[in-house]
Amino acid sequence: MSPSSASISRFKARVPRALIPSALATALLAGCATTPPPPPPPPPPSAAPDAPSGAVLSDWRGVITAADRDRYQRRDAAWTLALQQAGRQPGSGSLSGLGDLIEPNAARPSVTPPVGNYRCRTIKLGSQGGDEGLGYVVYGWFACRIEQTPAGLKFSKLTGSQRPSGLLFPENDRHMVFLGSMALASEPAARSYGQRPERDMVAVVERIGERRWRLAVPWPANESNLDLIELVPTAR
Repeated sequence: MSPSSASISRFKARVPRALIPSALATALLAGCATTPPPPPPPPPPSAAPDAPSGAVLSDWRGVITAADRDRYQRRDAAWTLALQQAGRQPGSGSLSGLGDLIEPNAARPSVTPPVGNYRCRTIKLGSQGGDEGLGYVVYGWFACRIEQTPAGLKFSKLTGSQRPSGLLFPENDRHMVFLGSMALASEPAARSYGQRPERDMVAVVERIGERRWRLAVPWPANESNLDLIELVPTAR
């Protein structure tokens, strides 16, 4: 009998038969106790945290309403019709000297306007009344402002009977998108975009000169077929 067989026989003689299986299991576990267990598998990669409440929406496509999306997509048609009507119908004021303001393809690079106070005026082109209405109306200068807010750049017209206000969304180096709402007459400042569909508006923001910008509003709710809001920073 080998030494190992003799040891097992003496072990069986000392341990009751009913306890042999459990005793052997305990002995085997004790022998393995000095071997460290394998490391646990790495945890699965955690999901990206949800965006905090109130996070800035950098893409206007996630904000724009269906009606304004349609206006935006048909902005070239608004330019074409409005300029045709302005050229053949009588108007109020003078279009001479406006230069690139009424040129559809006048956009320049570095579109983002600086924060500050501006002089602004509105030029309405075309008539929703067809050939019976005025082909254009050139208004005088009013006060406007561009300010930095937690949600992004905000444009507001501060004086006058029609006062749009809303956010400027980046699109590319020559083009921003304005989504805003209109306050009329003695009403308080315009409410947030999307709360009053009849007052909502979309515009393309472009730089058209060294210190000159415009908001081109296709298919406004009333009067014209294209509104142009010219912006010139006030002297500091």
